Amino acid sequence: MTLIKSISGIRGTIGGEQGINLTPIDIVECTAAFGQWVLNNGNNPKIVVGRDGRMTGAMVSDLVVNTLLMQGIDVIDLGLSTTPTVEMAVPMESAGAGIILTASHNPKQWNALKFVDDKGEFISKADGEALLNMIDNKEMIFAYVDKLGKYEKKDDYIQKHIDEILKLDYLNVDLIKSKKYHVVVDAINSTGSLAIPPLLEAFGCTYTIINAEISGDFAHNPEPLPKHLTELCEVIVKEKGDLGISVDPDVDRLALVQEDGVCFGEEYTLVAVADSILSKKKGNTVSNLSSTRALADVTSKHGGTYTAAAVGEVNVVKTMKETKAVIGGEGNGGVILPDLHYGRDALAGIALVLNLMAEKDKKLSEIRKEYPSYTIVKNKVQLAEDLPLEVVFDKIKKELAGEKFNEIDGLKIDFADGWVHLRASNTEPIVRLYAESASEERAQELVKLILDKIE
Repeated sequence: MTLIKSISGIRGTIGGEQGINLTPIDIVECTAAFGQWVLNNGNNPKIVVGRDGRMTGAMVSDLVVNTLLMQGIDVIDLGLSTTPTVEMAVPMESAGAGIILTASHNPKQWNALKFVDDKGEFISKADGEALLNMIDNKEMIFAYVDKLGKYEKKDDYIQKHIDEILKLDYLNVDLIKSKKYHVVVDAINSTGSLAIPPLLEAFGCTYTIINAEISGDFAHNPEPLPKHLTELCEVIVKEKGDLGISVDPDVDRLALVQEDGVCFGEEYTLVAVADSILSKKKGNTVSNLSSTRALADVTSKHGGTYTAAAVGEVNVVKTMKETKAVIGGEGNGGVILPDLHYGRDALAGIALVLNLMAEKDKKLSEIRKEYPSYTIVKNKVQLAEDLPLEVVFDKIKKELAGEKFNEIDGLKIDFADGWVHLRASNTEPIVRLYAESASEERAQELVKLILDKIE
């Protein structure tokens, strides 16, 4: 069982011993520290709270909400919601911050508190470190009885979120409606069941939902990877659907399945969305170092500049702002559309994919063939404790001196026909090693090339 406190929030497995697992004491302590951080920064003492469909969500939410109220902080409670919806609600409510209760793609025994600032964006590394210090030092002060916060429940923000998507200039809503698409959705027993149907209805789509009950008892591993989407692949063929959609429990990651039951590839969600955006709005793109090269290829085709960011949503957002990117995200199916907000948003991704299909007047499988085809392989390495990672990197750079290197996050080596990225894991005592090339065979060769040098 696990408890992890990091600059982006607190996550862990429910039950067990305080300080080792995610217990009520840990939840209250970390919530109070974040509330104190908001008060100390002079932000509006109002916090938006929302949660995914996990079976422990209501209990965790009660602890979080009442802790904030006892600090004199007003709470806007969205109840069952999505991560991007909470992110959008924070500035719309002029709130000082937000707390999203979700463990993202982790299994059902997990839950987490994710913290966003007054812009609805994940807090910075510096703010995260300050928050961790407050938790360690227990620097929390609570309000007297006549200064308690006020509570308000609002259940209309998913519709507000959808309304903002429908306002996007580059969406041809009438054209999408004319196609009468049938969409099959794997809602993984969470809040995708609330958010996706009204979005599809707004585009005139019919739909079939599997794993629709919001129970948090996930029908399969909730990470939207091909090996977990076999049911969706079968149902879309059976239903003669036009598009298959899988989201994670908090609806910020989007994976697609083609009408022929073949996975589109989570790396290619962002590629397709970027193609849709860049065909109408010229500009730059960003993804993290471990994402497919296909985004750079599509960006170049449209006359833009691609930039790689360090792994992590907050790093991608920072680089997007620096480069004035019009679209960005992560290769795990995370789409970030600045015209909407700076956060991964599966609902925005769904709208843009439908728009791309309608305007190209092609099946999803036909669109996939238009993009460069790459294969990413993932590996991990256990280094000897007395071997610093810097020594390994120096050896690799010396022996591959003719290649291009990027060291903003670990070490990425760009070859003419592929790349390899090594970085220390944030959650395990290992080095993650990703490689990409036009074929799995060549990607594996690149992995072996680096492993041989490490050994």
